[in-house]
Amino acid sequence: MKTRLWLIAGLILLTINLRAAITGMTPLIGNVQEALTLSDAQVSVLATLPVLCLGLFAWLAPRLAHRFGTHAAVCAALGVVALGAAVRAVPWPAALFAGTVLSGAGIAVGNVLMPALIKDHFAQRIGLFTGLAMTLMAVSGAFAAGVAVPLCTAIGWQPALAVSAVPAVPAAAVWWLLAVPGARGRHRRSQPQPQMRPPSAPRTAGGSGGPGGSGGSLLRCALAWWVSAFLGLVSLMFYLLVAWLPQIMHASGYTPGEAGLMMAVMLAIGIPLGFVVPLVAARMRSQRPLVGAVIVAKLISLAGLLLAPAHGWVWVCLLGAATGGAFPLAITLLGLRTDGPRAAADLSGMAQTIGYLLAGLGPLATGMLHDATDGWRVPLVALIALVVPEAVAGLLAARPGHVRPGSREEKPAQRTASRADGQLVRL
Repeated sequence: MKTRLWLIAGLILLTINLRAAITGMTPLIGNVQEALTLSDAQVSVLATLPVLCLGLFAWLAPRLAHRFGTHAAVCAALGVVALGAAVRAVPWPAALFAGTVLSGAGIAVGNVLMPALIKDHFAQRIGLFTGLAMTLMAVSGAFAAGVAVPLCTAIGWQPALAVSAVPAVPAAAVWWLLAVPGARGRHRRSQPQPQMRPPSAPRTAGGSGGPGGSGGSLLRCALAWWVSAFLGLVSLMFYLLVAWLPQIMHASGYTPGEAGLMMAVMLAIGIPLGFVVPLVAARMRSQRPLVGAVIVAKLISLAGLLLAPAHGWVWVCLLGAATGGAFPLAITLLGLRTDGPRAAADLSGMAQTIGYLLAGLGPLATGMLHDATDGWRVPLVALIALVVPEAVAGLLAARPGHVRPGSREEKPAQRTASRADGQLVRL
């Protein structure tokens, strides 16, 4: 029981560190640019770098977990987040970029392993703990963004950037305690057992081959691709809107203050949905009705922004419900479509690599499309068109089943969770 409470505390501390280092830097970019005399090109790279890092380093997480154990990998990831936050506060451009990469890498590993931890230790409560994680990520991210400027005014931009290292240190300490041999017990299921694998055996979802490996690669599993595509397209849409919605609404006749408030409202609506949607999704054998609701809401709200911008508040609120429900649903599918923690880690690594690389490149491409067409009508049409592949991927990912590495087929899901759901797939 005590170990389980430590695991819950560790999960809470992990999730509050998976957004703050990113969202806390964005409001301070202007101050940093002025202090370090950065060019506009450097600032653009700095703004895009955190999201790109989430994709570039996501593939590493399953390999670290398979090699050293999930708890140890999470501990190391949180340590890297703290180190990166401290390094980027050094008043030197190279340190700023290096620290940003380090923080992004640590967050990427934590992002990927969080669904695997929930699948491993809370398999019978996937919806509850995924909802809790999504809510804490959203709240901590919003809090970090909200206090960044006041902190900068009070103590300067360097301490304001470094402050995100503070919650990462106790989080790393908790996961270190869970990872050391003395903490071993019935909850230590996430540690690898390589001695039980025959040397010639092909790697599977629990093997260190991971998504990019051979034999047991998820790249040959159709369901894994649909889940990855859905998460990728959902992430792409979200970060496109985060980057450009204020400018879209300002171009539609709203003041900069109103446009910024619309953005805040869209994000705030997603906070309660981040808790509710995983709970509902976990109780359903097929999540297609939820996917359908998200898709319809996105189509109506985006079409409204394009055709009737005078009712912008209505469309922004509906868009907040759509985006606020889509991302938690996609994350929940990582646990629901796998039959063990290692498969969840591999699928999460594959999906988040694809998703965040798309999300990192999408805002840049959308900005270029705006510049080429001298307006937002064509980009909005492109966003509406983007909903179509998202709908296809989501409906196929929401079918009952479990990913099976190395096959284009998937194993049928059972209506009730088996006792093995919470056990380590020992290889």
